[in-house]
Amino acid sequence: MSRTGLRLVSIATALVLVLAACTSGGSGAPAGSAASAKGPIKIWYSNNKEEVAWAKAVLAAWNKDHADQQVTGEEIPAGKTSEEVIGASITAGNTPCLIFNTAPAAVPQFQKQGGLVALDDFADGASYIKERTGDRADQYKFTDGKFYQMPWKTNPVMIFYNKTVFTKAGIPTDSPPLKTYDEFLATAKTLVAKGGVQAAIWPSPTSEFFQPWFDFYPLFIAQSGGKQLVEGGEPQFTSPDGLAVANFWKALYDAKLAPNEPYPKDSFGDQKAAMAIVGPWAIAVYGGKVEWGAVPVPTKDGKDAKEIHTFSDEKSIGMYTSCKNRGTAWEFLKFATSKDSDGQLLTLTGQMPMRTDVVGAYPDYFQKNPEYQQFADAASRTVEVPIVPNSVEMWQTFRTSYSESVIFGKKPIDQAFKEAADKIKTLVSGS
Repeated sequence: MSRTGLRLVSIATALVLVLAACTSGGSGAPAGSAASAKGPIKIWYSNNKEEVAWAKAVLAAWNKDHADQQVTGEEIPAGKTSEEVIGASITAGNTPCLIFNTAPAAVPQFQKQGGLVALDDFADGASYIKERTGDRADQYKFTDGKFYQMPWKTNPVMIFYNKTVFTKAGIPTDSPPLKTYDEFLATAKTLVAKGGVQAAIWPSPTSEFFQPWFDFYPLFIAQSGGKQLVEGGEPQFTSPDGLAVANFWKALYDAKLAPNEPYPKDSFGDQKAAMAIVGPWAIAVYGGKVEWGAVPVPTKDGKDAKEIHTFSDEKSIGMYTSCKNRGTAWEFLKFATSKDSDGQLLTLTGQMPMRTDVVGAYPDYFQKNPEYQQFADAASRTVEVPIVPNSVEMWQTFRTSYSESVIFGKKPIDQAFKEAADKIKTLVSGS
């Protein structure tokens, strides 16, 4: 399983606690003196070693100049997932002011639980987010029109491919034939027949709600020109584009080019699969053991790379309602997402800050690290999960229908998708 998959494992189980603890709660808007109060605050950040180094550097820089507003930080406490830990902390009322690892799909649950501050309620809240993030910012609004998260960093997913395997199979590696569905399928057959791998590509076939983010969803985003799974309360995946993507994946499964049983580790890293759908975090992971290349995900008729949108695989920053000194929290949040801090994040982790024109903002970095530039270009065309009520249940409903019809062939795709769409329309309405 990929590092992306590992860090998301069991979110569905983890959020059971959150949902069980949900209250009618308020909007989480700053109230009274808390909105402007300043003083010490606490934050949590990811346990990824590169992000730990980044967080410590940002804390040191802030604390040097803010003796009366010291910020302390620690790694998110251990648990099955960070989402489980955050949900339990909201219930207990002891969340830190800021958490630098908030999954967008979890935001609706945390908001329903009354745990998140609406950043719009700071005078410059919405304008700061929009100025930093650009047009993509609107994807992070909840259905009430408010921002309960700061879009922070993205890992736009692409097709990674193993050049050694491609060469062994007699497939060119400088511009591999992977643009169209027909090309991809033909290449996949050659890879399995001649490349010495078990699978052409091996996305996890398991049932967790987040798995579509690394098989169906990126290709649907690309094929549809940047649509989300649901828009304006209406499911989009029953369209001709959605059905084309589903039938493409079904063709891979039917031909045994994508196995329908899970691989216990990392199929691409172990060189059991010739390709994988991953983001730029994978460069550091695979760079030493796989001679890799990367191309955009395929589309039915082979769109130009500059036109292809993809899944964001983004993490946000949340401000939590237990925070008393929200004035400091907001100023620190802006400090941690400033151009300088974002530049440090890019340098230390290779993950793309959610800023407009990342390449233009950090030209020296991309000159020294040209392999990251195509991901930065894709970052300008990322699409998020819909920020809607019952988001986890929405994705679980879709995953169940996709598994039945595409992966295991137990039900016709159009029937399964129609049934899922009917259920999802009710779920996202908040019913």
